[in-house]
Amino acid sequence: MPDAPSGAGALSRSPRLFAELERIGRDPPGITRPSFGARENAAHDMIRREAADIGLEHRTDAVGNLYVTLPGRDRSAPALMTGSHMDSVPHGGNFDGAAGVLAGLEMLDRLARGPQPPCDVTLMAIRAEEMIWFPQHYLGSRAAFGLLPHDAPDKVLRSDSGQTLAHHMTEAGFDPQPIRDATRLLDPARIRAFVELHIEQGPVLVDDGFPVGIVTGIRGNIRHRFASITGETTHAGAVPRAARKDAVRAGAELILALETFWLDVDSSGGDMVLTFGEFFTDPAMHGVTKVPGAVRFTIDMRSQDAATLDAFETTLAREAARISAKRGVTIDPGPSTRAAPAPMSPAIRAGLDAAATRAGIAHTDIASGGGHDCAVFAGLGVPVGMIFVRNDHGSHNPDEHMDIADFALATDVLTGWAMAELFPDP
Repeated sequence: MPDAPSGAGALSRSPRLFAELERIGRDPPGITRPSFGARENAAHDMIRREAADIGLEHRTDAVGNLYVTLPGRDRSAPALMTGSHMDSVPHGGNFDGAAGVLAGLEMLDRLARGPQPPCDVTLMAIRAEEMIWFPQHYLGSRAAFGLLPHDAPDKVLRSDSGQTLAHHMTEAGFDPQPIRDATRLLDPARIRAFVELHIEQGPVLVDDGFPVGIVTGIRGNIRHRFASITGETTHAGAVPRAARKDAVRAGAELILALETFWLDVDSSGGDMVLTFGEFFTDPAMHGVTKVPGAVRFTIDMRSQDAATLDAFETTLAREAARISAKRGVTIDPGPSTRAAPAPMSPAIRAGLDAAATRAGIAHTDIASGGGHDCAVFAGLGVPVGMIFVRNDHGSHNPDEHMDIADFALATDVLTGWAMAELFPDP
């Protein structure tokens, strides 16, 4: 492997570009860059401008994804890829997604100063990852691979405007027809590997004192958005405990039973998180003097292990039936959606670990609880990896905070991995 390119370890562009992105997206109390909106377009224009300044090739596909490429000696060989997204949630932070794109740009800037790589090295700035704008997960990357439903452009509406995806794509200068035709704009067979750098969206790296995490996998999930419990609404003072069909108490028992399942998974060294994001009675029907007869709630369960997802569904069904019979209520989990776990490539994980170790960068293994575009690549058989950057105050909020020094270390890991992949020692 040749020596690290000139500039390794220093950030040539990112501090300035993060500041520019903050100005582009400023929307107190945070940052807003809507999918297929003017601010997302401006962020892509910024990357295109910087790519031209470095002397890199750049192109945009029909659905708006931007590809910035350092040409390799063999243009027909599968490309080494990195990337992330440039949109944000409303009033979010400045680093979610954008950190991965700017790290990729820094990596290409460094590689461009060294020997020509054997294959193309490409940064992908992906459109529309944040599902809050359009109810389709990983919209930009799935569109590139021809994986979106053919009717999505004309049926999927943006949350703020109520206008169709086709309307917003056309307004932004792109073409929804490839989605209707399921056209594959990006061939997974032409991708050697894809590594995504991203801020951690939880507290693990902050709490454990590591600037960088090597992701082991993206958790799959099971979601019940319309779960309900139906009991009987009665007088709070007149009905004794044994005669009540209390939906709230049944819900509390179900939550405790599923919490016990979670504790068992944790104690056995497994991976799982569980959230009841909504749990409510109808205030028009229930009050302080009524035994609640109905509850609606949601369940979000995630794990890296498909068997744990299966076991959770079995436990949920069993406990719902048991508690329903015990308390005289009907617990209906409702329809569910499921996303499979996306394990990271063991070879890429080892390569990222080696790159961090060579550079003397403290790091740890970590699971990804949130979904990311690289899961789409993994689902198509592309070897994938992820690097997390320490980030305080979580994500999807205005207080998101990534230290630029931690970002520089993570960028060094990304670049070091790419160097070892492209120029292995004999």
